[in-house]
Amino acid sequence: MFRDRGIEIKTREQILAMRKAGLVVGRTLELLRGQVKAGISTGELDAIAEDNIRSSGATPSFKGYHGFTGSICASVNDEIVHGIPGGRVLADGDLISIDCGAIVDGWHGDAAITVPVGEAADELLELARICGESMWRGFAAARLGGRLTDISAAIEAHVRANSSYGIVEDFVGHGIGSAMHQPPNVPNFGRPGRGPKLVEGMALAVEPMLTLGKQDNHTLEDDWTVVTDDGRSAAHTEHSFTLTPQGPWVLTAIDGGESKLAELGVKFGPLAD
Repeated sequence: MFRDRGIEIKTREQILAMRKAGLVVGRTLELLRGQVKAGISTGELDAIAEDNIRSSGATPSFKGYHGFTGSICASVNDEIVHGIPGGRVLADGDLISIDCGAIVDGWHGDAAITVPVGEAADELLELARICGESMWRGFAAARLGGRLTDISAAIEAHVRANSSYGIVEDFVGHGIGSAMHQPPNVPNFGRPGRGPKLVEGMALAVEPMLTLGKQDNHTLEDDWTVVTDDGRSAAHTEHSFTLTPQGPWVLTAIDGGESKLAELGVKFGPLAD
């Protein structure tokens, strides 16, 4: 393993270790997706997540990170990211974004989903759908030898072509590996063809955050929870991935991203599975 411009380049074995962590994250999020319902608290979801992560032989990435108290971030409605799980009880019609991280043998996985609670409004379902689609468009644009902002531009292009949503600029994706947050930053907007070259052994967490209204935001007095200034709802979707000569391999997707990438006509590049 070596570093280029601060970017950690992993060996095949290290990527495979990240896949183990990614599978813990992906399976934990799918478990939580099935638990989201009116009447459950974000603290209860957090307890389910922590139990599943630890019983899988992993450690929660988030718990204790700069003093964060949860194993997940649970952000509801106008909360964009970093919501602290606790006593808040979900209600029918809410929209919740759940961010989850896990460590296996020192290697990290990080992903997020946005889930409607019960019968959510169509505009919330559409927000979540476009957010997820834009992330996958970013993966589809990634090629060895390409540039980092090819991903960014593809995300923005899909959002702009299909909506007037705000794209949150204050928070972006990131490198991931032996630490949860590493260089480089991965914006969800910008022109293609810029930034570091995409090379084998690089691992990135791509995470668009969209708002129904303007993207302006602020952090609450708890020093964590980020909310929209206009009080309108937000969505957040994330996966960690790497590139192989065959194509992208989404480390936190249970199927490695095969099905979603196939829908976009892109081959995926697993090193295992």
